[in-house]
Amino acid sequence: MHYKIFNNKIYKKLKTSFIMMNVKEISFMVLASIVLAFTITLLTSLNSFFTFLLIVFVIILINVLVKKITAFILDSRIDIKLWEISRYGFKPSQMFRKPIPAGIIFPLLIVFITVGKVYWLASLVFEVKANVSRTAKRWGTYAFSEMTEGHIGIIAGAGILATLFFALVGYLLGFESFAKISIFYAFFNMLPISELDGNKIFFGSIVFWSFLAILTLIGLGYAFLLI
Repeated sequence: MHYKIFNNKIYKKLKTSFIMMNVKEISFMVLASIVLAFTITLLTSLNSFFTFLLIVFVIILINVLVKKITAFILDSRIDIKLWEISRYGFKPSQMFRKPIPAGIIFPLLIVFITVGKVYWLASLVFEVKANVSRTAKRWGTYAFSEMTEGHIGIIAGAGILATLFFALVGYLLGFESFAKISIFYAFFNMLPISELDGNKIFFGSIVFWSFLAILTLIGLGYAFLLI
């Protein structure tokens, strides 16, 4: 009985996460998948391109869904968007006229500079918004309802943990390419820069970031040595 209730709750959270994923978010995920699959294969083979396009999209989908479910549990929601850089300094005036689409430029630039030997796998970021119900549910009707850096770090960290977990599952099931790309995806998104997940985790909890960084580096070692 309790098992069925638990499964129903999980199903509802997954269903809610799919509903909360709008067309704009899906388009960003597809665009990121195309760009990253291109940098991995450089279109040397159409079959390889479409294979890695599917692999990257599944990895991104898993990462996004887990983050959305975690945000839902924390009475909030996240909006997925393309990674953009809006400023070049710390002063308020040091802003670009238009945000630079780093999620597209960085992968293409890195693969070009390294002549296809290194591919950058970080293109998407997210914004967190607390639900209106969060205030009354957790702190009282007139309380402050903003999400803390700790909460945001948990959401970002959940996505990284899921990516690493499914990398292990993929490896054990014999899907080595999926496992390898998953680990690389986790590694680049763990970098504590700009709006990437790693930055959110780092400022949310340096202990949590250190733990995930160690797991990611262990996975990276296996990706180079065993896969």
